[in-house]
Amino acid sequence: MICESERLDDYLLELEEVNYSNPVIKARTEELFHSGQDELEKVKIAFVFVRDKIAHSWDIQGRRVTCNASDVLLHKEGICYAKSHLLAALLRSQGIPAGFCYQRLMLFDTPEQGYCIHALNAVYINTLDKWVRLDARGNKKGIHAEFSIGEERLAFPVDEKMGEIDYPMIYKKPHPKTVSALTKHRDILDIYKHYLPESL
Repeated sequence: MICESERLDDYLLELEEVNYSNPVIKARTEELFHSGQDELEKVKIAFVFVRDKIAHSWDIQGRRVTCNASDVLLHKEGICYAKSHLLAALLRSQGIPAGFCYQRLMLFDTPEQGYCIHALNAVYINTLDKWVRLDARGNKKGIHAEFSIGEERLAFPVDEKMGEIDYPMIYKKPHPKTVSALTKHRDILDIYKHYLPESL
């Protein structure tokens, strides 16, 4: 993995999409975290919460578009881009550096059906002095992502022979193409079918 910035503080910044000072986020962090938890416990708690308690819009066939972390939490739904914003917000609120990573995947089952950019997070574990990638997309039949600080347990394997790409960069902000997809359209199912970026 390659860090966009060498400064860990850049991965703690509050952003419009990662708005961890919002009262909705603050209230949830007070429920999820306490001073007795160590860094790894907090990372796992945040990951499992976003993976399991925030529905993936496509899985539930919801039409609401969420982007900012507070909206994702308020409505408890979002696609992978939105869920990555919330996970970053929860972690950054605890002083844990979190960035954004991306994969280019087939949108459905074949290259002919097109490609899309998929979002996940990279988290810096200070006690291990390493970045780990976590994918809080949400599990279902055929998709099983887990918290792991060793071998990655992500939602999707990348098949380079099929034109898929595992981008190595850890971005300090959500990629503009993914944010644009969420902010320019009003129906998330329409976005999912027609307006997801195909490459970075």
